[in-house]
Amino acid sequence: EAIPGAKLVEIERHHKRGFCCGAGGGRMWMEEKIGKRINHERVEQTLRTQAPRVATACPFCLTMFRDGIAAKGAETRLQVKDLVQYLAESIDGEAPRLTTTSG
Repeated sequence: EAIPGAKLVEIERHHKRGFCCGAGGGRMWMEEKIGKRINHERVEQTLRTQAPRVATACPFCLTMFRDGIAAKGAETRLQVKDLVQYLAESIDGEAPRLTTTSG
């Protein structure tokens, strides 16, 4: 809402039901051996919104999304940036369509 003209689309798991990767607690350095990687799941959830961009204020989410986007081969369908980058771009008059994280 702070970016004029931007459309906010929420990922299915957000706010109180958010799906934090746990990187702030050191989870980023642990390699999952079984099950689906959290960053892959978050990217899949984001792709289902069909929003071309995702905004996050968490530096760990930024890294996890970049890695997940690359692993899924979704670089042409989804872009992730820090929320502040999108705010700065909006000053130039470009209003992106955003999906936000709540991690």
